[in-house]
Amino acid sequence: MKITAISVQARDKNRVNVSVDGRYRFSLDMAQLVELGIRVGNEYDEAELVALETESQFGKLYMRALEYCFSRPHSRFEVKQYLYRKTRPRRTKTGELRPGVPVELTERVYGRLDEKGHLDDEAFARYWVENRRLKKGASMRKLYSELAAKGVSREIIDQALEGTERDDKSELKKVVAKRAGRYDDPQKLIAYLARQGFSYDDIKQALSDRGEA
Repeated sequence: MKITAISVQARDKNRVNVSVDGRYRFSLDMAQLVELGIRVGNEYDEAELVALETESQFGKLYMRALEYCFSRPHSRFEVKQYLYRKTRPRRTKTGELRPGVPVELTERVYGRLDEKGHLDDEAFARYWVENRRLKKGASMRKLYSELAAKGVSREIIDQALEGTERDDKSELKKVVAKRAGRYDDPQKLIAYLARQGFSYDDIKQALSDRGEA
């Protein structure tokens, strides 16, 4: 079987469509095209073409995962969960059940992301602590809980929290300023603030400073 045409995709100039014996067979990104040495006139048997189709699938999944990583910092656990979802069957718009990608492929994509330095729990934890609910306020306990839920280790979370200038008293003022007007009953406000991870003493002091306790 022979490669008979290689054409740049209309929607993605970084990918090409590869035709075999006059029919579209798979697509590759430009880097893969060069790396694999695909040229018009090359001949392959069926097993080799299937292997190239796997490379096509890898390239597509890697680019999607890269876009996910670049949308905002993510923890390693989040990336693993994202890739896991890609292994699950999904329904198309027409209702057809399409199988997920092989687990081996997601493991390979994860390895490539790690190799290229796109997985960094320390950078993610710093980002999360400095940006999470920055204007609305968040207790250190809440930030810790959120990072732990995202699979970040205790050591990394401690480092991120120790390295921030945020503190519970100033964060509590932000939350009280945002929420106090929503509660007619001070006890309900206190209960809400406690659920957000703030200590009772800090809550009483913050409300006292506002003349509400």
